[in-house]
Amino acid sequence: MINRSGENVYPVEVENVIYRHPKVADVQVIGVPDERLGEEVCAWVRLKDNVEAPAEEIKHFCKGKVSHFKVPRYIRFVDEFPMTVTGKVQKFKKRNEEAKMLRSTSTNCK
Repeated sequence: MINRSGENVYPVEVENVIYRHPKVADVQVIGVPDERLGEEVCAWVRLKDNVEAPAEEIKHFCKGKVSHFKVPRYIRFVDEFPMTVTGKVQKFKKRNEEAKMLRSTSTNCK
């Protein structure tokens, strides 16, 4: 569960919406640290072969299908997810990697 400014966001609910997008092959939703809100919603998206979609297209697709605070603030397009040897997605690795990327981005922007 993601706690965004006191609101509970269940990743599977957001994933189920994004899965319905015709260009999406797979998606994993995680919470990433946010100084103001506690956590922010981030979706790692794997697109179908030979298609492209900007992050705004995915966000727009979510609007009206989930509450506004559940629409992912961050969309990352990936070719694969970190997996265990048994084939399960390692969400903690994605969260750590995303948090590291966001920290470096915010440091570079100041």
